[in-house]
Amino acid sequence: MPRTRASAPAGPTPAAPLDTGGLPRPFDAQAAEHLAGRFAERGAAERAFAATPAGASLLAALGGHSPYLADAATRESATLLRLAERGPEASLALALDPLGRSDPDASRAQVAALLRQAKRQAALIAAVADISGAWPLDRVTGALSDLADACTDYACAHLLREAQARGELRLAGGSARFDPRATCRGSGLVVLGMGKLGGRELNYSSDIDLMVLYDPEAATYDVDRAGAIYVRLARDLVRLLEERTEDGYVFRTDLRLRPDPAATPLAVSLPAAIAYYESMGQNWERAAMIKARPVAGDRALGDGFLREIRPFVWRRHLDFAAVADIHSIKRQIHAHKGHKGAHAEVQVAGHDVKLGRGGIREIEFTTQVLQLIWGGRDPALRDPTTLGALAALAAAGRIDRRAAADLADAYVFLRNLEHRLQMVADRQTHRLPEEPEGIARIASFLGFEGVEEFRAALLGHLSRVERRYAGLFEEEPTLAAGGEAGSLVFTGVEDDPATLDTLRRMGFQNPGAVASMVRGWHHGRTRATRSERARELLTALMPALLAAFGRQPQPDAALMRFDAALNRLGAGVQALSLLARNPALLDRLAFVLGAAPQLADHFARNAAALDGLLAGQGNASGGADLAAGLGALVKDARFLEEALEAARRLVTERQFEIDAAALEGRTDPDAAGAARSALADAAIGALLPRIAGEFAKRHGKVPGGALGVVALGKLGGRDMLPASDLDLILVYDHEEDAQESTGGQKALPPSVYFSRLANQVVGALTAPGAEGKLYEVDMRLRPSGSKGPVAVSLSAFRRYHEESAWTWERMALTRARFVAGAPALKRRVEGAIRAAQTRAADPAAVLADAAAMRGRMLRDLAADGPWDVKLMPGGLVEVEFIAQALQVAHAHGRPAILSPTTRLALAALAKAGLLDAEEAEGLIAAERLWRGILAHLRLTVGRWREEALPEPVAAALLTAVAPLLPGGVVDQAGLRAQMREAAARVRASFLRRIGRLDES
Repeated sequence: MPRTRASAPAGPTPAAPLDTGGLPRPFDAQAAEHLAGRFAERGAAERAFAATPAGASLLAALGGHSPYLADAATRESATLLRLAERGPEASLALALDPLGRSDPDASRAQVAALLRQAKRQAALIAAVADISGAWPLDRVTGALSDLADACTDYACAHLLREAQARGELRLAGGSARFDPRATCRGSGLVVLGMGKLGGRELNYSSDIDLMVLYDPEAATYDVDRAGAIYVRLARDLVRLLEERTEDGYVFRTDLRLRPDPAATPLAVSLPAAIAYYESMGQNWERAAMIKARPVAGDRALGDGFLREIRPFVWRRHLDFAAVADIHSIKRQIHAHKGHKGAHAEVQVAGHDVKLGRGGIREIEFTTQVLQLIWGGRDPALRDPTTLGALAALAAAGRIDRRAAADLADAYVFLRNLEHRLQMVADRQTHRLPEEPEGIARIASFLGFEGVEEFRAALLGHLSRVERRYAGLFEEEPTLAAGGEAGSLVFTGVEDDPATLDTLRRMGFQNPGAVASMVRGWHHGRTRATRSERARELLTALMPALLAAFGRQPQPDAALMRFDAALNRLGAGVQALSLLARNPALLDRLAFVLGAAPQLADHFARNAAALDGLLAGQGNASGGADLAAGLGALVKDARFLEEALEAARRLVTERQFEIDAAALEGRTDPDAAGAARSALADAAIGALLPRIAGEFAKRHGKVPGGALGVVALGKLGGRDMLPASDLDLILVYDHEEDAQESTGGQKALPPSVYFSRLANQVVGALTAPGAEGKLYEVDMRLRPSGSKGPVAVSLSAFRRYHEESAWTWERMALTRARFVAGAPALKRRVEGAIRAAQTRAADPAAVLADAAAMRGRMLRDLAADGPWDVKLMPGGLVEVEFIAQALQVAHAHGRPAILSPTTRLALAALAKAGLLDAEEAEGLIAAERLWRGILAHLRLTVGRWREEALPEPVAAALLTAVAPLLPGGVVDQAGLRAQMREAAARVRASFLRRIGRLDES
């Protein structure tokens, strides 16, 4: 059984020959012999050493297991001889000594060469001390960390001296003897070691995680240029350490643990870093900061920074809310049962001893989570080392002592195994070989007699870690769609392969973009997630949120719309809290955002839209309450613009509720149309008196005068569609002898007065605000069309329809409905409308005109694609023409057939015997189907000219219109077939009731 001591004995170790008694026997005898021969060729001292039992044993252990160490032993033969003679402690001190007394004027190339020499020598010493058992684990990792500290400090000092020579910095240390610490003191440069370097737990082939900070006022002559100067220092530091030359490299270097690395430069100012951690720091960053320590630069300044952010890292309350967040980081490193890969289960071949089940990262995360929970109140638990923290937690009773011992033993074993894996070829790997020979090599390298003994030891440790981890934390939630589990984590700064795989299995087409987007939310790059509470809610929501969006036919597009919404929300706590309290709401929101970009825009502007979505409103009830509420809002506003904003806000919120309900199929086209129309009625009815009142303050009132609003088209018929225009006629009346307005600052004649007032009403309805426009308004149906006045007098209205109205205008008037104005004016206007509607007509002439008009439309306004159910032959226009033309032709003798709502008019025509009952039912069904399809397309793709709809749109459409069809519908082809049948029935009825069409 190999030696796996956890820690070194107390006190300094004197120089002494290396004890080679613990060396493993060579796995590859031929490679061992080859190294012995190469080593002996280096010189007489090397030949003599290779001939000794101790030398032969050491060279056999190195050459018989590691090609990398064999090369290092040959190249650094003098270092190996010194190590054998004086021991690892003295040899390491000699290897690092040149870094503290180098020529202060050395060139960059000389600095690079010296750094690489120190790395080669120290790495060889640490490897031999590790393999031989001369050093326990914590001394090995400590020595590697000392090497990284010394190299980084030395590199920083030389880079600072170069900056001083360029006139960029003023430094205090300037003696002939080079002293890195003295040079860096007062330089304003802070280099923190993070991760394993910060905890003095560096592994054999580890990269080093650094955070470069600076004080802009400490050493620069120009504060405004400080950022550029220190960023250049950081860039040069990375290049100096990781650039590969003929002498190798020093350390791969990672600066991505700095605050918000995607949005900040390589070097971050201390004030900016402090502000970030105080306002936007995340729980995973708290965990990272447990190990942070100054490793180079101005260490006193670095210590001061860490003291400053201590309240961020160590919170006094028991922060159990952090457990879920930190636990989500754990999901970065292992997938669930059933997921293929090296992390799926405890195993040997190909297992990742760092990231896999039962691995090193599980031990580290267990320790860090417990430290974050309890360390705020107990400083004794803040040990940056894993083994030290486990001991402290056990002593404080925060973890079972047996559990702590199991985790500590496994940690030592797995870290030793990790080192052997990396020593073979100096690769930053944590994965065991797949092939039996590779596993046998590693077992031998660790000192095991055989593979089975190694396998049993490894599986025992992995299983105990897995069991202890499961005992400390609840089962991880099911994340993916359909109950399939998977890894989902977006902490840190890079994509996690297991998370990308989970996102791909969920259905996302570009998992990398999704991961980047979600990481941006966690980093607070949107206003909605900048508060700590918002990010906590987001962390808790993330698995369910992604699962909900993943169930959409095009999840990437749906999630991008949610991202756009977050980017435009002022604060996210309200919306995220609502989603957290109502999990079912996530599915509904994902559906709406996946199918309807226009509704997504509204949600982006209005977090309150979620309340309406949750309430499930969208029917036509509550019209009176809505009118009263809107009226009160408008009336109580301090000034007109405030009244308009209040109206826009309420209307857009209510439109969202109605449209969402229609999109989800929770309300049918009739109820949705009635609800939209009631909303427009309420808005016009609330604004008209407020606008008229404001106008009267300037221009007084016309004696006996009043302005009313008449709706036609979809609003008149109470079957508005999404984004329908308002077809309006503004009608006024006044005392017959009134000459001008009275009581205002400036009198106006009645025609001018009401024309200007009408313009203000239209302007109020169409003017854009923070919530967008209330409505688009179409005035072309007023008498004389676009050439006539905006407001028409009641007498002119009567006269026009008695003498001049065309058939198409009379048809349009069948949908007229008075929607706003004084009750007395309403009675007079409605009387005039009814008189015009029941005016005698020549039925044959009316039907001929209608047929001619439809023929011209077919020539000049052809259907725009196969889904244009409004203009296509047999479409909505033809249904409406049938109802309107028959009303104009026969209303004089049968006024009961009049109704502004098409389906009600068709039913009345059937009751009067002007349509067959079955024919009327077919027309009503077709009209309802056309409105349902039009509404859905307007909410989703708008105009669509291709035969097949996009899959998500089609799926939602089929759900929405299935209740409108006799046998339901299962696919697009079935829907298209039933549409053709409905259009054929409408066209046959049109030809039978209206007349033949001239489409040439």
